[in-house]
Amino acid sequence: MMTTAPEKAHGVKLTEKDFPPNFRRIRLELAREKGHPVGSASSGYLIVAPLDANAHLDSATWRQHRDLCRVIRFRPDEADDIGHLIRRPNGSWAFHYDLEGTIDDEAGHRLENESFVTGEYVSIMEEHGTRTFQVASVEHI
Repeated sequence: MMTTAPEKAHGVKLTEKDFPPNFRRIRLELAREKGHPVGSASSGYLIVAPLDANAHLDSATWRQHRDLCRVIRFRPDEADDIGHLIRRPNGSWAFHYDLEGTIDDEAGHRLENESFVTGEYVSIMEEHGTRTFQVASVEHI
């Protein structure tokens, strides 16, 4: 089952009070592509991250609360991959799932410039190429 917010150490569940007010739960769903002419709500990402007043990822709040910034990659017939939203030295954003360092991160294509507003499109560079996702929802935590 998909979770939508990170847990504290020792399995203690976080509540909305644990998040700064600009944190959002962002759902990305696969946009239409070959093999998915109407897209797919069963393939996508849930991102828990802070947004600024322009609905861009907020790097200042991220720096202060990076342990709360999570991503869940979901696909039909696969276990959910749970990881972290990370900021690379060049200022780009990526999703990091593998703590051992043996799996490459998934990078957002210019995520630093994207507005996370319902209906907008976001490109993610996955293992087998870039895929486009639509912002299905943006909710307060």
